Amino acid sequence: VVVGGTVDVRIGVTQTPKELAIEVADDSDRDALIASIDAAITNGAGVLWLTDKKGKRVGIAAAKISYIEIGTAESERRIGFGA
Repeated sequence: VVVGGTVDVRIGVTQTPKELAIEVADDSDRDALIASIDAAITNGAGVLWLTDKKGKRVGIAAAKISYIEIGTAESERRIGFGA
């Protein structure tokens, strides 16, 4: 469980250079989130549904997901060149 911050989920979609960025609720259980994503992809579910921190539901066609990155909104964000 993430306490005191939001969970930032970034989803790459095939055939588009943009990614979806969704901030889920502060009290989201990361392991449960990962399990639901894994189940949607491996079980051939048509749509992966996530609820953002404002209660809005977002659906992504599971077959179109190219990658998923899960972090915290407070994660270090790097700008420019370098390591």
